[in-house]
Amino acid sequence: MNMAWLTPVAVACLTSVFVLQHVRRRSAGPSDVGRCPRCRALLAPEALTCASCGAPLAAFAVVSAPLATASVAAPGGVLHAVVRADTCAGCGTCLDACPEPGALMIVNKVARVNLSACKGHAECVAACPVGAIFVTSGDAVQTVEVPDLDVNFQSHQVPGLYIVGELGGRGLIKNAVNEGKLAMEHVAASLRGTATDAGTFDVVVVGAGPAGLSAGLEAQSRRLRYALLEQGTLADTIARYPRHKVLFAEPVRVPLYGDLWVSDASKESLLRLWQTVIERTRLRVREGVRVEAVRREAGGFGVDAGALRFRARRVVLATGRRGSPRRLDVPGEDRSQVFYDIVEMEAFAGRNVLVVGGGDSAVESAVGLSHQPGTRVTLSYRGKEFGRVKERNRAKLAEAAGSAELRVLLGSEVREIRPGAVDLDIDGRLETLANDDVVVRVGGEAPTPFLERCGVRMVRKSLTAGPDPAERLAG
Repeated sequence: MNMAWLTPVAVACLTSVFVLQHVRRRSAGPSDVGRCPRCRALLAPEALTCASCGAPLAAFAVVSAPLATASVAAPGGVLHAVVRADTCAGCGTCLDACPEPGALMIVNKVARVNLSACKGHAECVAACPVGAIFVTSGDAVQTVEVPDLDVNFQSHQVPGLYIVGELGGRGLIKNAVNEGKLAMEHVAASLRGTATDAGTFDVVVVGAGPAGLSAGLEAQSRRLRYALLEQGTLADTIARYPRHKVLFAEPVRVPLYGDLWVSDASKESLLRLWQTVIERTRLRVREGVRVEAVRREAGGFGVDAGALRFRARRVVLATGRRGSPRRLDVPGEDRSQVFYDIVEMEAFAGRNVLVVGGGDSAVESAVGLSHQPGTRVTLSYRGKEFGRVKERNRAKLAEAAGSAELRVLLGSEVREIRPGAVDLDIDGRLETLANDDVVVRVGGEAPTPFLERCGVRMVRKSLTAGPDPAERLAG
C-alpha cells in the first residue's frame, strides 16, 4: 500500500495544530499580562487591581521586580543609561544634556530611559547633579535599593517582620497606604486561629506616616491587639513629606475611613486630613516613642523603645526609606516651607529656595534646583569650605555658582524661618533673605543600618520599561 500521501497530510495537520495554539495564545487575554503577585489569579489586560483579591497592582511594582545585575556592562552588550530611581530628583538636567532626542523622559517625576533611543553616550551621567545615572547593558531602565521582601512585604530573612512605607522612594502616599493595608491583611491571615497571652501584642507598627496609619487602621478593623508607635508626632511625619503638593488621580481606600480623595493639597491640609481620620476611627497612636531595636524571641519579637519594651507576634516597620533627618532646631522649622528631602525639583521652579548643609546631598540639591526655570537658590553652610564634598560635586558647584541662579554663603547659619523670609547669621552679621522654601540637608539617621541590625538584607531591584500600573495610579 502506498503511504506517501500521509506525509503532506501529517504536515497539514501539524501546521493546523500550531496555528490553533498560536491563536489561542494570542487571544488568551489575561494570560498575556500575567498573574496577581499575591493570589496568583489571572489578570485582565490593563488591570489596575486584581479582580480576585482586590489588591492594587501598583503596590507590587518594586517587591515583584527582579534583582538587578551588576552595574558593570556585560562584554558585547549594547550600552545604555540606567537611572537609580531612589536617587533621581526629577530635575530634568539629564534631558538637556542628552544628544539623542527621546532617549530620556520624565515619568512620574523620575527620569526613565528609552532603550530604543539611548546610545550610551553618557553625557547624562556627567550632567546628573545627584549621581543617579550610570551606563551598562541589559533590559533595566531604572534600579532601586530596597529591603529583600516577598509579595506580602514580609522579610525573606526575618519571617514575621514586615516593611512598608512607599518602597519606591517617590513619596507617593497612595502606594504607602496600600502597602500598609496589604501587609496587615497578611499579618491577620497568618495569626488567624491562634491565641496570644495578655502581655503580647498581635502586632506592633513602627511609624505613623501614611503606611503606618493604614496598617494600624487595618489592624484595628480586624480586631488585632496592636500598638502603633511614632518617635515624634503626627505633624513631624507630615513635615518630612518631600513634596510641595499632594494629588491623588483617584481616591485611595483607607481602612475604617473609606475613600480618601486629595486634590492639590498642601502639607497643612494633609495634616488636617490625617487628624480627621484618626479622630473618626479612634485610632490609638503612641507619640514620642522611639524604637531602638527589634529582636527575634520565642513566639515573636521584642521591641525596645528606651525604657519601654513591647512583645509582639508580628512587627510592621512603616518607617519608609528616608530615615530620620537631623533638624536645625531653630524657630519656624515646623513651617510647611521646610523640606528635608526632594523628590520633584520641578515643583520649586520660579521660587526662592535656601539649601542648608555642606555635604554632597546639600550641594547636589542646590545645583539641581538651580537648573529649574526661574529658581533662585542660596546655599548656606556654616563652615568656611566644602571639605567633605566629592570633587565631582565641587566642580559642578563651582560652575553653577558662577551664574545668577546660585549664591553660596559660607560661614552662615539659619537663625529663624518666617513666612516669606529667613534670617541668616553670616559671620556675625544678620541678613534676611526672601524665601519660599528651605531645604535642610544636614544629615540624619538613614533607615538601612537599623534594618540590617534587625536582620533584613538590602538588595537592588531592576525596573524594566514594561507596563507599570503605578504609572496610571501615581499620587
